[in-house]
Amino acid sequence: MAKPSAPILFFNSLSKEMEPFKPIDPERVRLYSCGPTVYNFAHLGNLRAYIFTDSLRRMLNWKGYPVNHVINITDVGHLTSDTDTGDDKMEAAANRAHKTIWEIARFYTEAFWGDLKNLNIFSPTIWSIATDHIQDMIAFARKIEASGFTYQLESGLYFDTSRLKEYGMLAGHREEEGVGRIETVVGKKHPADFALWRRSAPDEKRQMEWMSPWGAGAPGWHLECSVMSMKYLGEQFDIHTGGIDHREIHHCNEIAQNQAFTGNAQATGANFWLHNNFLVDRSGKMSKSKGTFLTLSTLIDAGIHPLAYRVLCLSAHYRSELEFSPENILAALTRLKRLVIAVGHLKSRLEKKADVDLDKPDWLRPYDERSYSKGAPLDYQRSLIEAPLKKEALAVLERFDQAISHDLMLPQALPLLEETLSNKKLQPEERLRLIASMDMVLGLNLLHLDRASLNIRPKNALLPENNVLALLEERQNMRKAKDFAASDAIRARLSEAGIEVLDGDPLGWEWKPQWGD
Repeated sequence: MAKPSAPILFFNSLSKEMEPFKPIDPERVRLYSCGPTVYNFAHLGNLRAYIFTDSLRRMLNWKGYPVNHVINITDVGHLTSDTDTGDDKMEAAANRAHKTIWEIARFYTEAFWGDLKNLNIFSPTIWSIATDHIQDMIAFARKIEASGFTYQLESGLYFDTSRLKEYGMLAGHREEEGVGRIETVVGKKHPADFALWRRSAPDEKRQMEWMSPWGAGAPGWHLECSVMSMKYLGEQFDIHTGGIDHREIHHCNEIAQNQAFTGNAQATGANFWLHNNFLVDRSGKMSKSKGTFLTLSTLIDAGIHPLAYRVLCLSAHYRSELEFSPENILAALTRLKRLVIAVGHLKSRLEKKADVDLDKPDWLRPYDERSYSKGAPLDYQRSLIEAPLKKEALAVLERFDQAISHDLMLPQALPLLEETLSNKKLQPEERLRLIASMDMVLGLNLLHLDRASLNIRPKNALLPENNVLALLEERQNMRKAKDFAASDAIRARLSEAGIEVLDGDPLGWEWKPQWGD
Protein backbone atom coordinates (compact mmCIF):
# COMPACT_ATOMS: atom_id res chain seq x y z
CA MET A 1 0.00 0.00 0.00
CA ALA A 2 1.34 3.45 -0.94
CA LYS A 3 1.90 5.69 2.06
CA PRO A 4 -0.29 8.81 1.98
CA SER A 5 1.75 11.99 1.88
CA ALA A 6 -0.62 14.17 3.92
CA PRO A 7 -2.04 12.91 7.24
CA ILE A 8 -5.79 12.31 7.22
CA LEU A 9 -7.84 14.33 9.71
CA PHE A 10 -11.58 13.93 10.35
CA PHE A 11 -14.00 15.78 12.60
CA ASN A 12 -15.31 12.99 14.81
CA SER A 13 -18.90 13.57 15.97
CA LEU A 14 -18.21 11.27 18.91
CA SER A 15 -15.37 13.36 20.40
CA LYS A 16 -16.50 16.59 18.71
CA GLU A 17 -12.88 17.21 17.78
CA MET A 18 -10.64 16.98 14.74
CA GLU A 19 -8.68 13.73 15.04
CA PRO A 20 -5.96 12.02 12.99
CA PHE A 21 -7.32 8.96 11.22
CA LYS A 22 -5.56 5.62 11.55
CA PRO A 23 -7.44 2.49 10.47
CA ILE A 24 -7.72 -0.39 12.92
CA ASP A 25 -6.30 -2.67 10.24
CA PRO A 26 -3.69 -0.79 8.17
CA GLU A 27 -4.46 -3.08 5.22
CA ARG A 28 -8.19 -2.28 4.97
CA VAL A 29 -10.52 0.52 6.10
CA ARG A 30 -13.92 -0.69 7.29
CA LEU A 31 -16.74 1.73 6.52
CA TYR A 32 -20.49 1.56 7.21
CA SER A 33 -23.06 3.98 5.79
CA CYS A 34 -26.70 4.28 6.76
CA GLY A 35 -28.76 3.50 3.67
CA PRO A 36 -32.24 4.55 2.52
CA THR A 37 -35.65 3.42 3.67
CA VAL A 38 -37.08 2.33 0.34
CA TYR A 39 -40.69 3.49 0.62
CA ASN A 40 -40.32 6.40 -1.83
CA PHE A 41 -37.81 8.01 -4.16
CA ALA A 42 -34.67 9.44 -2.58
CA HIS A 43 -34.81 13.23 -2.50
CA LEU A 44 -31.82 15.41 -3.30
CA GLY A 45 -31.02 15.87 0.39
CA ASN A 46 -30.83 12.08 0.83
CA LEU A 47 -28.51 11.82 -2.17
CA ARG A 48 -26.11 14.41 -0.75
CA ALA A 49 -25.21 11.83 1.92
CA TYR A 50 -24.13 9.29 -0.71
CA ILE A 51 -22.12 11.81 -2.73
CA PHE A 52 -20.29 12.57 0.52
CA THR A 53 -19.73 8.90 1.33
CA ASP A 54 -18.60 8.11 -2.22
CA SER A 55 -16.13 11.01 -2.09
CA LEU A 56 -14.84 9.79 1.28
CA ARG A 57 -14.29 6.30 -0.03
CA ARG A 58 -12.67 7.56 -3.24
CA MET A 59 -10.30 9.69 -1.16
CA LEU A 60 -9.27 6.71 0.97
CA ASN A 61 -8.74 4.60 -2.15
CA TRP A 62 -6.77 7.40 -3.82
CA LYS A 63 -4.48 7.54 -0.80
CA GLY A 64 -3.82 3.82 -1.03
CA TYR A 65 -6.29 2.27 1.39
CA PRO A 66 -8.50 -0.65 0.34
CA VAL A 67 -12.02 -0.10 1.74
CA ASN A 68 -14.63 -2.62 2.83
CA HIS A 69 -17.82 -0.57 2.50
CA VAL A 70 -21.30 -1.65 3.63
CA ILE A 71 -24.57 0.20 2.91
CA ASN A 72 -27.86 -1.12 4.26
CA ILE A 73 -31.26 -1.05 2.58
CA THR A 74 -34.08 -0.55 5.10
CA ASP A 75 -37.10 -2.43 3.81
CA VAL A 76 -38.75 -3.05 7.20
CA GLY A 77 -39.02 -1.54 10.65
CA HIS A 78 -38.74 2.21 10.02
CA LEU A 79 -41.79 3.98 11.44
CA THR A 80 -43.17 7.30 10.21
CA SER A 81 -41.53 8.75 13.31
CA ASP A 82 -37.82 8.17 13.81
CA THR A 83 -38.67 6.89 17.31
CA ASP A 84 -41.40 4.38 18.15
CA THR A 85 -44.63 5.96 16.98
CA GLY A 86 -46.65 5.97 13.78
CA ASP A 87 -47.11 3.41 11.04
CA ASP A 88 -44.35 1.42 9.39
CA LYS A 89 -43.23 3.51 6.39
CA MET A 90 -43.11 0.46 4.15
CA GLU A 91 -46.58 -0.78 5.17
CA ALA A 92 -48.02 2.70 4.66
CA ALA A 93 -46.46 3.05 1.20
CA ALA A 94 -47.71 -0.40 0.14
CA ASN A 95 -51.24 0.37 1.30
CA ARG A 96 -51.28 3.68 -0.60
CA ALA A 97 -50.06 2.05 -3.80
CA HIS A 98 -52.17 -1.12 -3.39
CA LYS A 99 -49.03 -3.21 -3.81
CA THR A 100 -47.09 -5.61 -1.65
CA ILE A 101 -44.25 -4.30 0.50
CA TRP A 102 -41.90 -6.52 -1.47
CA GLU A 103 -42.95 -4.81 -4.70
CA ILE A 104 -42.56 -1.36 -3.13
CA ALA A 105 -39.14 -2.23 -1.73
CA ARG A 106 -37.85 -3.61 -5.01
CA PHE A 107 -39.12 -0.69 -7.08
CA TYR A 108 -37.63 2.03 -4.87
CA THR A 109 -34.40 0.13 -4.26
CA GLU A 110 -33.81 -0.07 -8.01
CA ALA A 111 -34.75 3.60 -8.39
CA PHE A 112 -32.19 4.47 -5.70
CA TRP A 113 -29.50 2.40 -7.42
CA GLY A 114 -30.33 4.22 -10.67
CA ASP A 115 -29.84 7.58 -8.96
CA LEU A 116 -26.43 6.49 -7.67
CA LYS A 117 -25.38 5.41 -11.16
CA ASN A 118 -26.46 8.75 -12.62
CA LEU A 119 -24.38 10.53 -9.98
CA ASN A 120 -21.33 8.37 -10.75
CA ILE A 121 -21.47 6.85 -7.26
CA PHE A 122 -19.95 3.39 -7.21
CA SER A 123 -21.62 0.46 -5.46
CA PRO A 124 -20.38 -0.47 -1.98
CA THR A 125 -18.57 -3.72 -1.30
CA ILE A 126 -21.80 -5.08 0.22
CA TRP A 127 -25.44 -4.08 -0.12
CA SER A 128 -27.01 -5.35 3.09
CA ILE A 129 -30.81 -5.83 2.95
CA ALA A 130 -32.62 -5.63 6.31
CA THR A 131 -35.12 -8.43 5.63
CA ASP A 132 -32.24 -10.81 4.81
CA HIS A 133 -31.02 -10.47 8.42
CA ILE A 134 -34.14 -10.92 10.57
CA GLN A 135 -32.83 -14.01 12.38
CA ASP A 136 -29.55 -12.19 13.03
CA MET A 137 -31.55 -9.35 14.58
CA ILE A 138 -33.57 -11.68 16.79
CA ALA A 139 -30.38 -13.35 18.05
CA PHE A 140 -28.81 -9.93 18.68
CA ALA A 141 -31.86 -8.73 20.67
CA ARG A 142 -31.94 -11.96 22.71
CA LYS A 143 -28.35 -11.41 23.84
CA ILE A 144 -29.16 -7.82 24.86
CA GLU A 145 -32.20 -9.11 26.75
CA ALA A 146 -30.10 -11.74 28.53
CA SER A 147 -27.71 -8.99 29.62
CA GLY A 148 -30.49 -7.19 31.48
CA PHE A 149 -30.85 -4.12 29.25
CA THR A 150 -34.49 -4.61 28.24
CA TYR A 151 -38.06 -4.79 29.45
CA GLN A 152 -41.27 -5.90 27.77
CA LEU A 153 -44.44 -3.96 27.14
CA GLU A 154 -47.57 -5.06 25.37
CA SER A 155 -46.19 -3.35 22.26
CA GLY A 156 -42.84 -5.17 22.26
CA LEU A 157 -39.31 -5.41 23.66
CA TYR A 158 -37.72 -2.12 24.72
CA PHE A 159 -34.18 -1.04 25.47
CA ASP A 160 -33.72 0.54 28.90
CA THR A 161 -31.45 3.51 28.23
CA SER A 162 -31.10 4.28 31.95
CA ARG A 163 -28.82 1.24 32.21
CA LEU A 164 -26.13 3.09 30.23
CA LYS A 165 -24.42 5.95 32.04
CA GLU A 166 -23.18 7.54 28.82
CA TYR A 167 -26.31 7.07 26.71
CA GLY A 168 -26.63 9.88 24.18
CA MET A 169 -22.97 10.88 24.24
CA LEU A 170 -22.93 11.18 20.45
CA ALA A 171 -25.65 13.82 20.65
CA GLY A 172 -23.79 15.54 23.47
CA HIS A 173 -26.46 15.21 26.17
CA ARG A 174 -29.02 12.90 27.71
CA GLU A 175 -31.08 15.45 29.63
CA GLU A 176 -34.89 15.50 29.42
CA GLU A 177 -34.87 18.40 26.96
CA GLY A 178 -32.67 16.33 24.70
CA VAL A 179 -35.40 13.75 24.23
CA GLY A 180 -38.34 16.10 24.53
CA ARG A 181 -39.27 15.73 20.87
CA ILE A 182 -39.70 11.96 21.25
CA GLU A 183 -43.38 11.06 21.50
CA THR A 184 -44.46 9.00 24.49
CA VAL A 185 -45.20 5.29 24.18
CA VAL A 186 -47.42 4.09 27.01
CA GLY A 187 -45.40 2.16 29.60
CA LYS A 188 -41.93 3.29 28.61
CA LYS A 189 -39.70 3.86 31.63
CA HIS A 190 -37.87 6.77 30.03
CA PRO A 191 -38.73 8.88 26.96
CA ALA A 192 -35.49 7.87 25.23
CA ASP A 193 -36.11 4.12 25.54
CA PHE A 194 -36.61 2.49 22.16
CA ALA A 195 -38.01 -0.69 20.63
CA LEU A 196 -35.79 -3.63 19.77
CA TRP A 197 -38.83 -5.63 18.66
CA ARG A 198 -42.30 -4.30 17.87
CA ARG A 199 -44.99 -6.86 18.54
CA SER A 200 -47.94 -6.90 16.15
CA ALA A 201 -51.23 -5.91 17.77
CA PRO A 202 -53.62 -8.83 18.41
CA ASP A 203 -55.98 -7.66 15.67
CA GLU A 204 -53.21 -6.74 13.22
CA LYS A 205 -51.69 -8.78 10.43
CA ARG A 206 -48.73 -7.08 8.79
CA GLN A 207 -47.36 -7.93 5.37
CA MET A 208 -43.94 -8.23 6.99
CA GLU A 209 -43.85 -9.97 10.34
CA TRP A 210 -41.85 -12.80 11.87
CA MET A 211 -42.14 -15.02 14.91
CA SER A 212 -39.84 -14.16 17.80
CA PRO A 213 -39.51 -14.85 21.57
CA TRP A 214 -41.57 -11.66 22.05
CA GLY A 215 -44.37 -12.61 19.70
CA ALA A 216 -45.06 -12.04 16.01
CA GLY A 217 -43.82 -8.68 14.82
CA ALA A 218 -40.91 -6.82 13.25
CA PRO A 219 -37.55 -5.49 14.44
CA GLY A 220 -37.10 -1.94 15.61
CA TRP A 221 -35.48 0.33 13.05
CA HIS A 222 -32.27 0.96 15.01
CA LEU A 223 -31.46 -2.74 15.39
CA GLU A 224 -30.55 -3.46 11.78
CA CYS A 225 -27.53 -1.14 11.56
CA SER A 226 -25.92 -2.57 14.72
CA VAL A 227 -26.50 -6.11 13.50
CA MET A 228 -25.31 -5.67 9.92
CA SER A 229 -22.31 -3.45 10.69
CA MET A 230 -21.04 -5.97 13.24
CA LYS A 231 -21.74 -8.93 10.98
CA TYR A 232 -19.73 -7.57 8.06
CA LEU A 233 -17.21 -5.24 9.72
CA GLY A 234 -16.69 -6.55 13.26
CA GLU A 235 -17.63 -5.26 16.69
CA GLN A 236 -15.40 -2.21 16.30
CA PHE A 237 -14.70 -0.77 12.84
CA ASP A 238 -13.28 2.46 11.44
CA ILE A 239 -15.93 4.84 10.15
CA HIS A 240 -19.72 5.17 10.33
CA THR A 241 -21.38 7.80 8.11
CA GLY A 242 -24.87 9.21 7.95
CA GLY A 243 -26.93 12.37 7.84
CA ILE A 244 -26.80 14.79 10.75
CA ASP A 245 -30.44 13.98 11.52
CA HIS A 246 -29.33 10.47 12.58
CA ARG A 247 -26.89 11.85 15.14
CA GLU A 248 -29.46 12.69 17.82
CA ILE A 249 -31.48 9.46 18.00
CA HIS A 250 -30.69 6.67 15.52
CA HIS A 251 -26.93 6.62 15.98
CA CYS A 252 -27.19 7.11 19.75
CA ASN A 253 -29.39 4.03 19.83
CA GLU A 254 -26.98 2.08 17.65
CA ILE A 255 -24.15 2.82 20.06
CA ALA A 256 -26.32 1.81 23.04
CA GLN A 257 -27.15 -1.53 21.39
CA ASN A 258 -23.49 -2.15 20.57
CA GLN A 259 -22.41 -1.48 24.15
CA ALA A 260 -25.13 -3.71 25.61
CA PHE A 261 -24.43 -6.53 23.15
CA THR A 262 -20.68 -6.56 23.78
CA GLY A 263 -20.81 -5.69 27.47
CA ASN A 264 -18.17 -3.06 26.74
CA ALA A 265 -18.84 0.65 27.30
CA GLN A 266 -16.04 1.47 24.86
CA ALA A 267 -17.62 -0.56 22.02
CA THR A 268 -19.24 2.32 20.14
CA GLY A 269 -19.28 0.39 16.86
CA ALA A 270 -17.12 2.86 14.95
CA ASN A 271 -14.05 4.81 15.99
CA PHE A 272 -15.12 7.72 13.78
CA TRP A 273 -18.68 8.95 13.30
CA LEU A 274 -18.94 11.35 10.34
CA HIS A 275 -22.17 13.25 9.62
CA ASN A 276 -23.09 15.30 6.59
CA ASN A 277 -25.30 18.35 7.03
CA PHE A 278 -28.65 19.13 5.43
CA LEU A 279 -29.50 20.25 1.95
CA VAL A 280 -31.91 23.15 2.46
CA ASP A 281 -34.20 25.03 0.18
CA ARG A 282 -35.54 28.45 1.05
CA SER A 283 -38.48 26.95 2.90
CA GLY A 284 -36.24 24.85 5.18
CA LYS A 285 -34.70 21.38 5.36
CA MET A 286 -35.56 19.15 2.41
CA SER A 287 -37.78 16.35 3.69
CA LYS A 288 -40.10 13.67 2.33
CA SER A 289 -42.53 14.43 5.15
CA LYS A 290 -43.46 17.68 3.40
CA GLY A 291 -45.29 15.60 0.81
CA THR A 292 -43.44 17.20 -2.11
CA PHE A 293 -39.70 17.00 -2.58
CA LEU A 294 -37.06 17.30 -5.25
CA THR A 295 -35.55 14.19 -6.79
CA LEU A 296 -32.74 13.64 -9.26
CA SER A 297 -35.39 12.97 -11.89
CA THR A 298 -36.74 16.47 -11.22
CA LEU A 299 -33.41 17.86 -12.39
CA ILE A 300 -33.11 15.54 -15.40
CA ASP A 301 -36.67 16.38 -16.47
CA ALA A 302 -35.66 20.06 -16.34
CA GLY A 303 -32.74 19.38 -18.70
CA ILE A 304 -30.03 19.46 -16.02
CA HIS A 305 -27.34 16.80 -16.14
CA PRO A 306 -27.25 14.86 -12.82
CA LEU A 307 -23.51 15.47 -12.39
CA ALA A 308 -24.31 19.17 -12.02
CA TYR A 309 -25.80 18.20 -8.66
CA ARG A 310 -22.57 16.42 -7.77
CA VAL A 311 -20.67 19.63 -8.62
CA LEU A 312 -23.04 21.56 -6.35
CA CYS A 313 -22.41 19.15 -3.47
CA LEU A 314 -18.64 19.25 -3.97
CA SER A 315 -18.72 23.05 -3.75
CA ALA A 316 -19.71 22.98 -0.06
CA HIS A 317 -18.06 21.17 2.84
CA TYR A 318 -19.99 18.10 3.91
CA ARG A 319 -20.46 19.45 7.46
CA SER A 320 -21.97 22.73 6.20
CA GLU A 321 -25.56 23.28 5.21
CA LEU A 322 -25.95 23.53 1.44
CA GLU A 323 -28.64 25.73 -0.05
CA PHE A 324 -30.47 24.42 -3.07
CA SER A 325 -31.96 26.99 -5.44
CA PRO A 326 -32.56 27.31 -9.18
CA GLU A 327 -29.69 29.78 -9.36
CA ASN A 328 -27.29 27.45 -7.54
CA ILE A 329 -28.03 24.35 -9.62
CA LEU A 330 -27.82 26.30 -12.89
CA ALA A 331 -24.49 27.79 -11.78
CA ALA A 332 -23.26 24.27 -11.01
CA LEU A 333 -24.35 23.14 -14.49
CA THR A 334 -22.43 26.02 -16.06
CA ARG A 335 -19.37 25.12 -14.00
CA LEU A 336 -19.62 21.50 -15.18
CA LYS A 337 -19.94 22.59 -18.82
CA ARG A 338 -16.84 24.78 -18.55
CA LEU A 339 -14.85 21.90 -17.08
CA VAL A 340 -16.00 19.50 -19.81
CA ILE A 341 -15.25 22.02 -22.56
CA ALA A 342 -11.77 22.74 -21.19
CA VAL A 343 -10.94 19.05 -20.88
CA GLY A 344 -12.26 18.51 -24.41
CA HIS A 345 -9.92 21.19 -25.75
CA LEU A 346 -6.96 19.54 -24.03
CA LYS A 347 -7.85 16.15 -25.48
CA SER A 348 -8.20 17.67 -28.96
CA ARG A 349 -4.75 19.22 -28.71
CA LEU A 350 -3.21 15.92 -27.67
CA GLU A 351 -5.00 13.95 -30.37
CA LYS A 352 -3.19 16.09 -32.97
CA LYS A 353 0.18 14.96 -31.65
CA ALA A 354 1.45 11.79 -33.33
CA ASP A 355 3.20 10.59 -30.18
CA VAL A 356 0.07 10.58 -28.02
CA ASP A 357 -2.64 8.01 -28.62
CA LEU A 358 -5.89 8.90 -26.87
CA ASP A 359 -7.80 5.96 -28.30
CA LYS A 360 -7.45 3.88 -25.14
CA PRO A 361 -4.23 4.60 -23.28
CA ASP A 362 -4.05 2.74 -19.97
CA TRP A 363 -3.75 5.89 -17.89
CA LEU A 364 -6.88 7.41 -19.41
CA ARG A 365 -9.20 4.47 -18.87
CA PRO A 366 -11.99 4.99 -16.33
CA TYR A 367 -11.44 3.15 -13.09
CA ASP A 368 -13.04 -0.30 -13.16
CA GLU A 369 -16.16 -0.30 -10.96
CA ARG A 370 -15.80 -4.04 -10.37
CA SER A 371 -12.40 -3.45 -8.80
CA TYR A 372 -13.78 -0.48 -6.90
CA SER A 373 -16.68 -2.50 -5.50
CA LYS A 374 -14.16 -4.97 -4.12
CA GLY A 375 -12.56 -2.14 -2.19
CA ALA A 376 -9.33 -2.01 -4.19
CA PRO A 377 -7.07 1.02 -3.79
CA LEU A 378 -6.18 3.21 -6.76
CA ASP A 379 -2.40 2.79 -6.54
CA TYR A 380 -2.01 1.07 -9.91
CA GLN A 381 -4.15 3.54 -11.82
CA ARG A 382 -2.50 6.51 -10.10
CA SER A 383 0.98 5.20 -10.90
CA LEU A 384 0.10 5.01 -14.61
CA ILE A 385 -1.28 8.52 -14.60
CA GLU A 386 1.28 10.30 -12.43
CA ALA A 387 4.56 8.58 -13.43
CA PRO A 388 5.67 11.20 -16.03
CA LEU A 389 4.66 14.24 -13.95
CA LYS A 390 7.37 16.75 -13.10
CA LYS A 391 7.92 18.95 -10.05
CA GLU A 392 5.40 21.70 -10.79
CA ALA A 393 2.62 19.25 -11.63
CA LEU A 394 3.38 17.17 -8.55
CA ALA A 395 3.09 20.35 -6.46
CA VAL A 396 -0.52 20.67 -7.65
CA LEU A 397 -1.22 17.11 -6.49
CA GLU A 398 0.37 17.90 -3.14
CA ARG A 399 -2.06 20.80 -2.64
CA PHE A 400 -4.93 18.55 -3.71
CA ASP A 401 -3.80 15.87 -1.26
CA GLN A 402 -3.65 18.38 1.59
CA ALA A 403 -7.18 19.61 0.85
CA ILE A 404 -8.85 16.21 0.64
CA SER A 405 -6.91 14.89 3.64
CA HIS A 406 -8.12 17.70 5.91
CA ASP A 407 -11.63 16.48 6.75
CA LEU A 408 -12.39 15.95 3.05
CA MET A 409 -12.16 19.66 2.16
CA LEU A 410 -13.53 19.26 -1.37
CA PRO A 411 -14.49 22.94 -1.78
CA GLN A 412 -10.74 23.64 -1.78
CA ALA A 413 -9.96 20.68 -4.04
CA LEU A 414 -12.51 21.44 -6.77
CA PRO A 415 -11.03 24.84 -7.77
CA LEU A 416 -7.68 23.12 -8.37
CA LEU A 417 -9.30 21.50 -11.43
CA GLU A 418 -10.09 24.89 -12.91
CA GLU A 419 -6.70 26.25 -11.93
CA THR A 420 -4.96 23.29 -13.54
CA LEU A 421 -6.91 23.55 -16.78
CA SER A 422 -5.87 27.18 -17.22
CA ASN A 423 -2.24 26.75 -16.09
CA LYS A 424 -0.21 27.47 -19.23
CA LYS A 425 3.04 26.61 -17.41
CA LEU A 426 2.01 22.96 -17.59
CA GLN A 427 2.03 20.97 -20.81
CA PRO A 428 -1.39 19.80 -22.11
CA GLU A 429 -0.64 16.17 -21.30
CA GLU A 430 0.47 17.10 -17.78
CA ARG A 431 -2.76 19.01 -17.24
CA LEU A 432 -4.83 16.11 -18.50
CA ARG A 433 -2.98 13.66 -16.28
CA LEU A 434 -3.57 15.90 -13.26
CA ILE A 435 -7.28 16.09 -14.08
CA ALA A 436 -7.39 12.29 -14.45
CA SER A 437 -5.84 11.80 -11.01
CA MET A 438 -7.92 14.41 -9.17
CA ASP A 439 -11.14 13.26 -10.78
CA MET A 440 -10.66 9.82 -9.22
CA VAL A 441 -11.69 11.51 -5.98
CA LEU A 442 -14.14 14.09 -7.32
CA GLY A 443 -15.98 11.57 -9.49
CA LEU A 444 -17.12 13.92 -12.26
CA ASN A 445 -16.06 11.59 -15.10
CA LEU A 446 -14.48 14.57 -16.84
CA LEU A 447 -12.26 12.62 -19.22
CA HIS A 448 -15.20 10.64 -20.57
CA LEU A 449 -18.00 13.20 -20.70
CA ASP A 450 -18.45 15.28 -23.80
CA ARG A 451 -20.34 18.46 -24.41
CA ALA A 452 -23.17 16.75 -26.27
CA SER A 453 -23.89 14.41 -23.33
CA LEU A 454 -24.72 17.47 -21.20
CA ASN A 455 -27.39 18.52 -23.70
CA ILE A 456 -30.48 16.98 -22.09
CA ARG A 457 -33.94 17.65 -23.50
CA PRO A 458 -36.27 19.09 -20.84
CA LYS A 459 -39.36 16.99 -20.35
CA ASN A 460 -41.64 19.94 -21.14
CA ALA A 461 -39.65 21.11 -24.19
CA LEU A 462 -42.02 22.38 -26.89
CA LEU A 463 -40.18 20.94 -29.90
CA PRO A 464 -38.94 17.41 -30.62
CA GLU A 465 -35.25 17.18 -31.48
CA ASN A 466 -35.91 16.36 -35.15
CA ASN A 467 -37.81 19.63 -35.53
CA VAL A 468 -34.99 21.51 -33.83
CA LEU A 469 -32.43 20.07 -36.23
CA ALA A 470 -34.64 20.89 -39.22
CA LEU A 471 -35.03 24.50 -38.08
CA LEU A 472 -31.29 24.81 -37.48
CA GLU A 473 -30.61 23.55 -41.00
CA GLU A 474 -33.15 25.99 -42.42
CA ARG A 475 -31.51 28.81 -40.45
CA GLN A 476 -28.10 27.90 -41.87
CA ASN A 477 -29.54 28.01 -45.38
CA MET A 478 -31.01 31.45 -44.69
CA ARG A 479 -27.65 32.68 -43.44
CA LYS A 480 -25.90 31.37 -46.55
CA ALA A 481 -28.49 33.20 -48.63
CA LYS A 482 -27.80 36.32 -46.52
CA ASP A 483 -31.48 36.43 -45.49
CA PHE A 484 -30.61 37.53 -41.96
CA ALA A 485 -34.12 38.61 -41.08
CA ALA A 486 -35.41 35.08 -41.69
CA SER A 487 -32.39 33.65 -39.88
CA ASP A 488 -33.06 35.86 -36.84
CA ALA A 489 -36.75 34.92 -36.88
CA ILE A 490 -35.87 31.21 -36.71
CA ARG A 491 -33.42 31.91 -33.91
CA ALA A 492 -36.13 33.77 -31.98
CA ARG A 493 -38.58 30.90 -32.52
CA LEU A 494 -36.01 28.43 -31.21
CA SER A 495 -35.29 30.63 -28.21
CA GLU A 496 -38.99 30.79 -27.33
CA ALA A 497 -39.06 26.97 -27.48
CA GLY A 498 -36.14 26.71 -25.04
CA ILE A 499 -33.28 26.19 -27.51
CA GLU A 500 -30.11 28.26 -27.41
CA VAL A 501 -28.29 28.60 -30.72
CA LEU A 502 -24.50 28.44 -30.35
CA ASP A 503 -22.97 29.95 -33.47
CA GLY A 504 -19.28 29.11 -33.77
CA ASP A 505 -19.53 26.32 -31.21
CA PRO A 506 -18.97 22.71 -32.38
CA LEU A 507 -22.09 21.66 -30.48
CA GLY A 508 -24.16 24.17 -32.45
CA TRP A 509 -27.12 24.34 -30.07
CA GLU A 510 -28.37 23.17 -26.71
CA TRP A 511 -31.57 22.95 -24.73
CA LYS A 512 -32.06 25.66 -22.14
CA PRO A 513 -32.73 24.12 -18.72
CA GLN A 514 -36.32 24.77 -17.69
CA TRP A 515 -35.54 24.78 -13.97
CA GLY A 516 -37.18 27.62 -12.12
CA ASP A 517 -39.39 28.66 -15.04
